[in-house]
Amino acid sequence: METDDYGQQEVKPRLRVGLVGLDPLRALGFSALFDKNPRVEIVPLTVCDAVHEKPLDMVLLGGQTNEQLFEVMTTLRNFRPQLRVVVLGPSGCPEFVQKVIGAGAKGFLAETASENEVVMAIEVVQEGSIWAPRKIMSQLLENPAPAKSHVAGTQYGHFTGRERQVLQLLIAGRSNREAAKALGIEERTIKAHVASLMRKVGVQNRIALTVHALTHDLLGSGSIKGK
Repeated sequence: METDDYGQQEVKPRLRVGLVGLDPLRALGFSALFDKNPRVEIVPLTVCDAVHEKPLDMVLLGGQTNEQLFEVMTTLRNFRPQLRVVVLGPSGCPEFVQKVIGAGAKGFLAETASENEVVMAIEVVQEGSIWAPRKIMSQLLENPAPAKSHVAGTQYGHFTGRERQVLQLLIAGRSNREAAKALGIEERTIKAHVASLMRKVGVQNRIALTVHALTHDLLGSGSIKGK
């Protein structure tokens, strides 16, 4: 527990985490896991509840088909862009993890994740970092940028103002179309900026670009962590 400037203990507000799409038995397990945790409150929700529920800090999504999952993520991103989303899904599928992170999820947990992993993932994501299995993140970064561009300050200084805006939207999980609408420019212009950013950073795809931006803290948004 932290203290304020007068040495008194400062009580942090309780973190409210919604469960969306999980079967009742699994939802009960999550609730029991955090039953005695003074920092986390687990709340089973429908998608509609997740859109309107306040306060709500984070959502754990699971139990949907892939199509349903991405529809729910799009809905939450449109109505509550600041809400952190963690996806529960099948383990051993790097392509799926890449897709959910690229779609804006701040974390991925395998359905077989241990209790400690669940607790750590929630804490890490709440701190502003991304949580995912380390092996998968290593695969995303297997084509790193040249060593000279790993200096975040120097590299970031080479970005134009518009590229910085585009990068921020990519980290937020926005699609090219959504980014174009937010900035009031054409979608093909967004694609050109993304291509330029990938070339400057030295990566081959937009997911790796997002991961690199976070791991090197180019926007001061934290880092990626994993098991």
